[in-house]
Amino acid sequence: MPVLQPLSTFAKSLHLGQLLYQTYHRPKGILQKTLKRGMLNELGDRTAQRQMETAAERLPSLTPSDNPAKIYFLSGDRFWYQTCFCAYSMIAQAGVYYRPVIYDDGTLDQTCSDKIRRIFPDAEMITAQSIEETLDQYLPANTFPTLRSRRLEYFNLRKLTDIHVNSHGWKLVLDSDMLFFRPPHFLIDWLKHPNHSCYMLDVDNAYGYSDALMTELAGAPIPDRINVGICGLNSDAIDWHELEYWCKTMIDREGTHYYQEQALSAMLMARDTSWVAPRQDYLLMPDRQEAENPQAVMHHYVADSKPWYFRYGWQHVAACAS
Repeated sequence: MPVLQPLSTFAKSLHLGQLLYQTYHRPKGILQKTLKRGMLNELGDRTAQRQMETAAERLPSLTPSDNPAKIYFLSGDRFWYQTCFCAYSMIAQAGVYYRPVIYDDGTLDQTCSDKIRRIFPDAEMITAQSIEETLDQYLPANTFPTLRSRRLEYFNLRKLTDIHVNSHGWKLVLDSDMLFFRPPHFLIDWLKHPNHSCYMLDVDNAYGYSDALMTELAGAPIPDRINVGICGLNSDAIDWHELEYWCKTMIDREGTHYYQEQALSAMLMARDTSWVAPRQDYLLMPDRQEAENPQAVMHHYVADSKPWYFRYGWQHVAACAS
């Protein structure tokens, strides 16, 4: 048996990717945020975050429908309540029920799963064990060593591997840290007739890799400012051998990067026409004024907008739900 297989299995058994995240990346991120925001502001943000988690447990239970369309999330015990607010706000604003499909990032315990199912009784929960079994069969480590090892340390890659491997058809994958305030007609239309990839716009290119390398690998010009908070892809169109080659070559030439999953998604989308969400309606990183009085259809709260997510954003959704 090739050595890569037992090494991958050994690393997986020790949860080394999670260990690295919990002991280095997460503490580093918390320290950087605290230094930037200040201790009192950071404490206020943490309090607001806990209030949001508590409020998620009071969101009304929704009634499933026979609508076949689904929305997909990668979630865990630190994000379950954000997933709930995102899915709930989208369904409430759309006036159409979409069945949530939740892929376990390895931390989603039964308590969190039960809380999700209280709101969305038919939510489909894909367990970490079933994901690993699927990957072992259809994305084996001895054939796809880079993808399998990278996803252990870089959870964002699981939005591609875990959700799309051995799957079929179009899928709309959403980041959990988004909220909807008006009917999302763009997404409603896409879910009715998905025939091209779709995405929202970033404030700038955030790929982590040179345009020259990405263009060389994809064999096509890379669209500017793709943000995969909204990511519609066709599972059948992904060539996993090609993605393995891309992932390995990117790391070999230019190292690892936090935005690699976004770069890989952009390379997949580069070969076809995509639906692009209107930037003024699907807004990345809203400022405080916009968060307090939302004018956009949707907010994606990243980076410096995260405090406004916890202090203001979710409260609009909770108020409408009560």
